[in-house]
Amino acid sequence: MEDNTPDLFEQEPPPGDSLTLGHYAEQAYLEYAVSVVKGRALPDVCDGQKPVQRRILYAMNEMGLSDNAKPVKSARVVGDVLGKYHPHGDQSAYDALVRLAQDFSMRYPLIDGQGNFGSRDGDGAAAMRYTEARLTPIAKLLLDEIDQGTVDFMPNYDGSFEEPKLLPARLPFVLLNGASGIAVGLATEIPSHNLREVAAAAVAMIRHPKITHAELMQHLPGPDFPGGGQIISSEAEISAAYEAGRGSLKVRARWKIEELARGQWQLVINELPPNTSCQKVLEEIEEQTNPKIKLGKKSLTPEQLQTRQTLLGLLDAVRDESGKDAPVRLVFEPKSSRIDQTEFVNTLLAHTSLESNAPLNLVMVGADGRPRQKGISEILHEWVGFRFTTVTRRTQFRLGKVNDRIHILEGRMIVFLNLDEVIRIIRESDEPKAALIEAFKLSERQADDILDIRLRQLARLEKIKIEKELAELRDEKAKLEELLGSESAMKRLLIKEIEADAKQVGDERRTLIQQDKRATFEARVVDEPVTVVVSQKGWVRALKGHGLDPAGFTFKAGDGLYAAFQCRTPDTLVAWGSNGRVYSVAVSQLPGGRGDGVPVTTMIELESGTHLMHYYAATGDQALLLASSNGFGFIAKLGDMVSRVKAGKSFMTIDEGASPLVPMPMLPDATQVACLSSTGRMLVFGLDEMKTLSGGGRGVTLMGLDANETLAQALAIGKAGVVLIGTGRGGKPGEEVLAGRALAAHVGKRARKGHKPDTKLKVIALRPAIDG
Repeated sequence: MEDNTPDLFEQEPPPGDSLTLGHYAEQAYLEYAVSVVKGRALPDVCDGQKPVQRRILYAMNEMGLSDNAKPVKSARVVGDVLGKYHPHGDQSAYDALVRLAQDFSMRYPLIDGQGNFGSRDGDGAAAMRYTEARLTPIAKLLLDEIDQGTVDFMPNYDGSFEEPKLLPARLPFVLLNGASGIAVGLATEIPSHNLREVAAAAVAMIRHPKITHAELMQHLPGPDFPGGGQIISSEAEISAAYEAGRGSLKVRARWKIEELARGQWQLVINELPPNTSCQKVLEEIEEQTNPKIKLGKKSLTPEQLQTRQTLLGLLDAVRDESGKDAPVRLVFEPKSSRIDQTEFVNTLLAHTSLESNAPLNLVMVGADGRPRQKGISEILHEWVGFRFTTVTRRTQFRLGKVNDRIHILEGRMIVFLNLDEVIRIIRESDEPKAALIEAFKLSERQADDILDIRLRQLARLEKIKIEKELAELRDEKAKLEELLGSESAMKRLLIKEIEADAKQVGDERRTLIQQDKRATFEARVVDEPVTVVVSQKGWVRALKGHGLDPAGFTFKAGDGLYAAFQCRTPDTLVAWGSNGRVYSVAVSQLPGGRGDGVPVTTMIELESGTHLMHYYAATGDQALLLASSNGFGFIAKLGDMVSRVKAGKSFMTIDEGASPLVPMPMLPDATQVACLSSTGRMLVFGLDEMKTLSGGGRGVTLMGLDANETLAQALAIGKAGVVLIGTGRGGKPGEEVLAGRALAAHVGKRARKGHKPDTKLKVIALRPAIDG
């Protein structure tokens, strides 16, 4: 994912004084987009903060609101932030402050909030005039080195103050607390991680800059959400998402079964996935046990009725017992203690957000100032580079202070060694400063310090203190110079500091990472034979039994039989749209009885501007030959076309002007494919020339077609040959079997044109011949 914004800004305006509206609009919009991306929505890889967060933390640090200070009203903090650094709405700044204080939003809160700062159920915080705030101890890792020359400062919006461009983060906070934001054309969703694991990964990156992604993932196995929960994605899925910087992880709640008196039991949820609350789960349960008729429908859909019946059959009561003692305690009581516990849990997971997906989109402003999606290795590599720079600047800053102090103390030692002469010069000279500089070769800084010395500092004891301090400072100077001159020494210091911070403020992992299958709900369906009857206008119903007489089927006026499929209740009905999209409905959900059934379109969400053309009902293992009127085709199993969503799935690539043909079943003894064109030409080729595409597509060319000619049919045939269906003299319908040598005359390679059969019939369709 590349960002070309800076390049776009380098475009030259049109020559002359005029500026076209299009160019002006483009420039204005790009400026706005960059402002949102870099100045509002995305965190920085170096300190992990968005600009408003950085300004809040810096302002609180300047106000002296450390973790041991007395907290002040949040309104004071917001006022300081708005007045000095962030001239935006007070509510937006307060919302950012509140989020930094919420332990259910931030894995490591940076603000210690006192008062009502909201809840995980979506309750808002109290007004800023009521709440109080100060920094947390972990915020020191972001701010402690701010006054040690570690980062650059820039003027604030009106030039009256200075604010840091970045905070000197001692750990990769972009991973610790994560971030969520939507910019213009970019969005970010960075999950939180465990501090000890992130620190271990950073140390590994420092020790081995060329560490592989797999080795890095051993230190950082995955996210660690504030609310705990369980990640059920496989290690491979997690690793792939972190390598690409984008993906989705499957997460679920954690629970325990509490045994009650007389063999009763209840399910207690004590950890929730991210972005899920007890209130949300309760609303989902209410919505499904007391469903409302959907817009445009006259009654509840079969799925709504089935879900309601399932939940009401299992669930007796649900209540939220969360409080001070238990941040999350959601209790589900079963209808009966005899209900299978695994089935009970799986049903709840499948029907609520107790199991959901956590998006992962590692987009941030990089060390080069460009917003981009990054993999975990790149993130840690850039942060380690930032930390090297920060510690180097801190060391240089300290070395400058040490050199300055040594310089002053060396001047004072001159005083003690020549005390009588110094006093004489000061007493007798009109310009003592110049005289001292000339007499003892002092610098102006040393001369000023000597003239400022008090008489009591000339005591003998003071000389001993200076000698001791000088010795200590010279030792420190040597160490600092060694540090700056040795990369290995700098690495050792970085590792030592990171490990010390991890030991001091690190904690145990909250989120369990354990692969598991996604919970699915499958209604228990009695396996029995049914006949699925589909009308020409798309009305469908399922009649019990096989071998029914089609003459007994009734239809609405103007409608008739499309096809009757003998199958079983666990099977699936698949419908093909005119654009190649396929829709699936479980046979068990089809209405029965003596009526006309219901339109298939009421059970699916048909794409606008399309219509249903063909239908087929069978088991998922049934292979079908799918073809389009422009001569392409392939083989796929019916199960490959089944989709859980009502909107179906795009399966056949249908070119403009073409349409899908009737799907034909693959016979067990099929060895060849027979194709018929709209002009009556026929081609037969070996089945081994076909392709099986489980994911769908366009397929291969089945038959060569002339201009204004289309493919009419393609089907699999066996050794018995093919039946030609057509009309003879006077339009009388007739059939003729083509087999043996007569069939061999039409055999050729796939994509050839073939030729018309030697028959008196006008061939309009084909059917596989059956032995006997």
